[in-house]
Order: sequence, then C-alpha cells, then structure tokens
Amino acid sequence: MEWETVIGLEIHAQLRTKSKIFSSASTAFGAAPNTQACAVDLGLPGVLPVVNAEAIRMATKFGLATNSEVCKHSVFARKNYFYPDLPKGYQISQMELPIVGVGSIDIDLEDGTKKTIGITRAHLEEDAGKSLHEDYQGMTGIDLNRAGTPLLEIVSEPDMRSAKEAVAYMKKIHSLVQYLEICDGNMAEGSFRCDANVSVRPKGQKEYGTRAELKNINSFRFVERAINLEVERQIEEIEDGRKVVQETRLYDADKHETRSMRSKEEANDYRYFPDPDLLPVVLDDVYLEEVRKTLPELPAEKSTRFVNDLGLSEYDAGILTTSRELADFFEAVINESVEAKLTANWIIGDVSARLNKEDLSITDCPVSVIHLAGMLKRIEDNTISGKIAKDVFDGMWKGEGDADTVIEKKGLKQITDNSAIEAIIDEVISNSPNQLEQYRSGKDKLFGYFVGQVMKASQGKANPAQVNTILKDKLK
Repeated sequence: MEWETVIGLEIHAQLRTKSKIFSSASTAFGAAPNTQACAVDLGLPGVLPVVNAEAIRMATKFGLATNSEVCKHSVFARKNYFYPDLPKGYQISQMELPIVGVGSIDIDLEDGTKKTIGITRAHLEEDAGKSLHEDYQGMTGIDLNRAGTPLLEIVSEPDMRSAKEAVAYMKKIHSLVQYLEICDGNMAEGSFRCDANVSVRPKGQKEYGTRAELKNINSFRFVERAINLEVERQIEEIEDGRKVVQETRLYDADKHETRSMRSKEEANDYRYFPDPDLLPVVLDDVYLEEVRKTLPELPAEKSTRFVNDLGLSEYDAGILTTSRELADFFEAVINESVEAKLTANWIIGDVSARLNKEDLSITDCPVSVIHLAGMLKRIEDNTISGKIAKDVFDGMWKGEGDADTVIEKKGLKQITDNSAIEAIIDEVISNSPNQLEQYRSGKDKLFGYFVGQVMKASQGKANPAQVNTILKDKLK
C-alpha cells in the first residue's frame, strides 16, 4: 500500500523583548538558575500580570509580514495543567481569540517549484520554566528563569507532505522572524523550536490519520530525522495490525528514536478560560499602519530586487537572502563598487564554505566587507586571477592584512606583460615537441596540457585570458 505523510508544525519563536511578557524580569540568556524569576513569574499570591506592549508589536509585525489576519481584538486565556516547572498551575496563552489569524507563506521545493503552506494562527503565550535532570542524585531541578519569557507560537495547517517540506517551511519562518528582528533564531539556546504533528494515511484517502506530536525539536536536521523516523514507526504499526495512538512523543537525537511521553491532550483537557487579570488586547487601524511602516524589506522582495536590479540568478538571490545578515554583507560589498555576480559567487562559494568549515556565522567572518571588496577589485583589474585570489583570501582570513598587503607580501601579483608570458610559452613549447606535433595533427584536447604547463611554470600568476590568446597564436 502507498502511504501519504501529513505534517503540521507548531513553531515556538522566543520574542526579542528585554523583559518578560507579563513582568519586568529580564529575558537575558545564561543567568544563574532562578535569578531572573520575579514574584509575577512565580505566581505568588496577590501579584498581577501586565502585558508587554513590545510583545504585542512583534506579534503584529509577524502577522502583517505573512499577510495574515491581525485580530483587532484578542484575549489571553489560562491553560490549566500541572507540571513542576509551571508554578502557577496554569500557563497564560491565547485560545479562541489569538492576535494573528489565518495567513500563508510560500516555500521553495527541491525541484524549483513553490508551495503555499497555510498558517492557521499565531498566538502569544508565556514560556514555562525548565526541568533539569542531570547532577541531582535522581531528583529533578527546576530553573524558572525562562518562566514568563514571551513566545509567539506559529501554527501551520497540515499542508506538508514530507520531512523536507517541513524543514523548508521551518527555515522560511526562521529566516522571516530574524528579518523582522522579533526573534534571534538561536536554536541551540531554545529561542526557536518546534513541535511536529505527524500522521500517515493511505494514498488518496481524504480523512487524516491519527497523529502523534513530536515535542521540542531544536534543529533542522533533527526535525527531518524525527519526522522520517515517526513516519516509519506509524506505517509499521498499521501494517502489523496495530493502531496508531494519539500521543505526545519525544525525539531522542542520541538514540535516534522517538518514545512515548504521554497521551495527547485535547483543548478541553486544559480547561481554557479568559484570564480575569488581563484585559483584551485592542488594536486599531492607526496602530496597524504604524507597525506596517516599520516592516523591513522581506526576503522575497529582496530576492526579486537582486534578480531584477542586479542581474543575479534566482538561485543565487535565494541563497543570499536566506538570512538578513548575509544579504546585508553582500550589499555592503557591492556598495564598494564591486560587480554583483562576482561578489555573489565568492560569498556563496569560498566565503560560505570557510564559514561552515569553522562553524562561524557571516557576522563573525574574519574577512571584513572592505577587505573582501578590495580583493574582488584586484580580480576585476587583473592584478590577480581567480585562482590566486584563493591564496589572497586565505591570507586575509588568517589576519595577514588587506588584499594589497597579502599580494605584495607573498608576491602574488598576476603576470600581465605579454612579452613575459610569451617567453614562458616559448619555453613550454620547446620542451614539449611530441605534444606540439600531436596537437598540430588534430589532437585539440592537448591545448589544455599547454595551458596547464604555462600556469605551472608561472606559478599560477600568468593571466589566463592572455595565456589562451597567445598560446592559440603560437600553436598554429
């Protein structure tokens, strides 16, 4: 039997506010346990929450950026459940009236096509604390620093049909919230994570299968692995005559397995009701227009501009706009009067490869915008070749100075003097009588041999275009 996978994601983006969603306690990461949890976060008697206006603004930006319905009247509710890291016994969230309603976002598929993924809603809520299970002699420690941190939970429609589509959607949201500067996207610190609702059904069936929810996955690689593993598990369950149970499951990356945590609750299990301590959030057209004016150029718009105005391919433009920092770096380089395509090739190629190898982001790149632009100008004016530029780039990466300094220090200036190149070519030809005879008898492929020998003799410094021109004339 052929099976179809159905996936919906619930993405939790931690908002970049300085204080928590209902208190003035700091949201800074890395503080000592329980030093950033105030009386409001702890739910002590007599305290009252006050909504953080910046969290409202950030959620509104997301809604406008995704062409979603931004609800002018939204309500905070209490989601009741007991867990050790939730001292109040309830979580303040939104249920029936969220701040952001229906919208959509387009993702790019591997075959070059696009697919629209529906956004069901995006609602504000407070994060819970964190349970710590290590180094407590069989007990569990509770750190409430995270309690009350503002989250925007972005709930998709079950429109994804493969783990790769789910990753593409998650990456698109990840890029968007960073462009909007509402979330730092740091997955290692838990600022951006997701729950995946996964089910399978026979190909062609309209009804959804029973879903399992995979909780708190904090890397793109793990999302893909966890979903594929869960799909295999569900298909095996059904084909072996058992039923898939609706439940919450944990993905263990170390053991590469999913395991049951608890049966999956429904909304009525949480006994949602409007929080009596918080007024409804009411927005008007003036506020929405003010927020709309603060929206940056979004990835799709920027990509289109790179194609139309700079002549880049859609592929190159798509890569360069995956993050705001990468796009800004690219634009800063070309603003130094460097050709766009050459800049794109270097950033997508050598720069990105070196960053990946050393696990660095573009903001940590040892080669500055000015230094990279300086090197690219030396390629453009034929001071160095593209091949020599790799040595120059390596020198700049290691802190040996700007391009001109590295070129001078290592003697890497390209040979562009025709007479000097002719002398090298004459010597190569005189040392290769057999190859010369074969070439002139019709073996044209040997032209590459002569080019290689000239470049070797010149230590890679001869201008390739001049070498080709002069060689063709000499080999006649």
